[in-house]
Amino acid sequence: MKKCVVPVSGGIDSTVILYLALSEGYEVFPVSYDYGQKHKEKELLCAERNVYRTTNQNTKVLDLRFFKDIVTTSALTNDDIDVAKTRDVLGDPQTVNYVPNRNMMMLSICTAYAESIGAETVFHGAALVDSQAGFWDGSKEFLDAINKVNALNRRTHIKISAPLILKSKKDIIQMGMKLGVDFSLTWTCYEGKAQACGECTACSSRIQGFIDAGYKDPVQYSRDIPWSKFNLTEV
Repeated sequence: MKKCVVPVSGGIDSTVILYLALSEGYEVFPVSYDYGQKHKEKELLCAERNVYRTTNQNTKVLDLRFFKDIVTTSALTNDDIDVAKTRDVLGDPQTVNYVPNRNMMMLSICTAYAESIGAETVFHGAALVDSQAGFWDGSKEFLDAINKVNALNRRTHIKISAPLILKSKKDIIQMGMKLGVDFSLTWTCYEGKAQACGECTACSSRIQGFIDAGYKDPVQYSRDIPWSKFNLTEV
């Protein structure tokens, strides 16, 4: 059986990829990261639940909490910086929600893990909205570049695959519905609170994605979302 490493954050994109990889017959080796992010408790709980639900195993949680000590410019790792709300950063090419070199670091670790277990593929949960939001490490150009670096390996060729990189959040949610994803077990909000804020950049893209896909998001928000005006299907 072909093997793959899937970084699972507990969000929509990585959860859909987890289901997609399983549907394509991969033996999945899931990993998750604790890099000191504000929303790690919610995020890691959802990652754990989705991995166990689909594979009957636990995700391998890697401790990168040192990242919080060296990355002080991101709202996700610096408690003194407020998470950016969508209304405040429209047009910003790279908001404070960006975590410097996070994807490069995490994918490099996944590639090392893949090489050690004989996996041929590492999945990357980048989606179209990532590059649109200014996250260069979620772009097609980044994907091509990091695969060129990995191709320098003289013995083992591991491909980083990003099947959602040109897909909208609407497309991804619709794909997830077909794959049987339980979206109530996913977490997107950058705030680490009991309910999703509904205002940060991540929440905004999630809400719009569900509206465009024709479904009501099963996750609870701390602000009122006028779902009824959109004639959405309950999930």
